[in-house]
Amino acid sequence: MQSRLSIQATCIVIAILTCQLNAQDGFQIGGQAGSASRMGFGARGIAAANALSSATAGDALCYYNPALAPFQNQPAAIVSTGFLPFDRHLNFVSYVQHLKPSGGFSIALINAGVSNIQGRDLEGHSTESYSTSENQFLFSFGTKLKDDFAVGVSAKILYFSLFRDVKSTTVGLDVGLLYQPSKEWSLALVVGDLNSKYKWDTSRLYGRDGTTTIDRFPLRRKLAATYAPSVLDGQVSAEVEWVGSVLLTRFGTEISLHKNFGLSAGIDQLDFKRRVNPKPSFGFSLNTSWNTWSPTLHYGFVLEPYSGGGIHLLSLTLGFE
Repeated sequence: MQSRLSIQATCIVIAILTCQLNAQDGFQIGGQAGSASRMGFGARGIAAANALSSATAGDALCYYNPALAPFQNQPAAIVSTGFLPFDRHLNFVSYVQHLKPSGGFSIALINAGVSNIQGRDLEGHSTESYSTSENQFLFSFGTKLKDDFAVGVSAKILYFSLFRDVKSTTVGLDVGLLYQPSKEWSLALVVGDLNSKYKWDTSRLYGRDGTTTIDRFPLRRKLAATYAPSVLDGQVSAEVEWVGSVLLTRFGTEISLHKNFGLSAGIDQLDFKRRVNPKPSFGFSLNTSWNTWSPTLHYGFVLEPYSGGGIHLLSLTLGFE
């Protein structure tokens, strides 16, 4: 009996830590399922405040909008890692490629979790260390129906290992549109996390006392616009997003100061009802070319208002012919 209570207490502690490390006081979506997957994608995306849903310049990050895939000029592979407080980890892998005549596809992985969670028995004695692993596998495809209009869809496999014999594997969906009324303007509409959820079955852990629980992701709806003036090697983007019933706004910019050096900055999570503090971010990129290879190093930093610190991210993008 004491062993079962110890396991139950440990599960509760792990669940609370996993949710609250991404939660924010008074914010309606802070502790909802899938919070790690809403942090963004890679150093470039997060440094630009995640305002890349309508940005066709640069390598396509189909996490933000699967309709960006057809705009990819050359095959590119991306590997990224984050340095986070509170024993959290956040990693990204992606590959994107154009498909003739007017399509493109991408595969990607997001891996997040918490390590070094100390288990204790009912008397407070240390038992063993635990960890969680939250993962999204994304398969994206997009095509241009016209030269100025593209559609895309991402199928997502959602896998979360919360505790011993407590795991969830489900499937979600993202749908995106992108329209370019001119060479300088791009507009996008994205609906994300359709049917996304975690489904927990604790019968293997608790036997007849186990239950089945479903935690649904909040539905995400985004409207985005990007302006890339012809007289400037850069772009400015703005987005509004409804995450469930919460309306957020973000702004991001990317500008090239030299053919091998660029800056990015932005501010994410603007809530005009002031239920949450904004998240400013900035970063830079260094790129070069060697034969048919085009490596780019991205650095990003985002200030987390509730963790007492920030997140540092590094990404390596390798483009090739």
